Amino acid sequence: MIDKRVKYLAEAILTPLSYIYKAIVVVRNWMFDAGILPQEEFDVPVVVVGNINAGGTGKTPHTEYIVESLSHDYRVGVLSRGYKRKTRGFILATDKLTPNDLGDEAYQVYRKFGSVITLAVCESRRKGIKEMLRIDPRLDVIVLDDAFQHRYVKPHVSIALMEYLRPIYSDRMLPLGTLREPKRGILRADMVVVTKCPKQIKPMDLNLLKANLDLFPSQKLYFSIVQYYNLMPVFPEMVKSIPALQQLGGSDSLLIVTGIANHLPFVRFLKAFKTAIKVIHFSDHHNFSRYDFELISNRYEKMTGNRKIIVTTEKDAVRMANNPYFPHELKGVIYFVPIKVSFDYPIANQDFIGDLKKKIMEKSK
Repeated sequence: MIDKRVKYLAEAILTPLSYIYKAIVVVRNWMFDAGILPQEEFDVPVVVVGNINAGGTGKTPHTEYIVESLSHDYRVGVLSRGYKRKTRGFILATDKLTPNDLGDEAYQVYRKFGSVITLAVCESRRKGIKEMLRIDPRLDVIVLDDAFQHRYVKPHVSIALMEYLRPIYSDRMLPLGTLREPKRGILRADMVVVTKCPKQIKPMDLNLLKANLDLFPSQKLYFSIVQYYNLMPVFPEMVKSIPALQQLGGSDSLLIVTGIANHLPFVRFLKAFKTAIKVIHFSDHHNFSRYDFELISNRYEKMTGNRKIIVTTEKDAVRMANNPYFPHELKGVIYFVPIKVSFDYPIANQDFIGDLKKKIMEKSK
């Protein structure tokens, strides 16, 4: 009864705020559509990657997939605002910088592709693009990370992501739900990707999803899945051998530590290995403190089993590896699980990158 009362009270408080927020977003979008607020278009094709929901759609691995695929044929620039970084203004990524300088997601992308791309962070996407083009005039295409709502730049191609288990048509506006804007905002996208799909979708569920999205005929719908890979050490210099996930069993124990928006798919994946599991979950982009690591150490010490390891996500590993408070005694037992997205999905004959390249070529003429 108490839980229901708390729920009703929370809805009573948050519902008016949600309507106010929705009204502000609707007016803002109308002002862009009417030309009252200016949009700047660039000669270099700009690809925007983003979402309608706040977090949890797999934006970073999809951005990495796009960057890696395009870099074979284009000189690619990546621009992010650098969420949760401790710096301000325009910063061009270099090997000397840390997640505190770039933000964890931008740092992760640079660490993987820094040798073949130009990456920068800037709060103003317009200023950021101009500065990137000044520094590297060879750029053929610029990918704007998490910029679907940043409408001051007019994209050549816009890509919106939606998680399969969190469809936008079943969600509500912030702060009552997780929608950044009304679900009709997805109609601005050229390409819509349903992410984190299960291995099989019933035709009835697929038809229901398409009907509820109600996209324009010109919009293309794609489906992606998450592929998990074997464990990798967060501190390679401290590890002599890497345990294989497939070799873990009932006598082993895992302490799962996450600081991402939606940790449940990650936890479900690890639970399939039938080990004893404990979970510590922090908020998205969590900045780990000395106290957090003391908590992790205490939980780890209380675990039992022949083999005890700590497993985290790739995004969390980036922050932990650069954190001076990380306990030295745990550096040899903590691993992350690399992930990649795949569009090789059985329910659809889709060529996501091929279609993206066609759109870039069409709109850059």
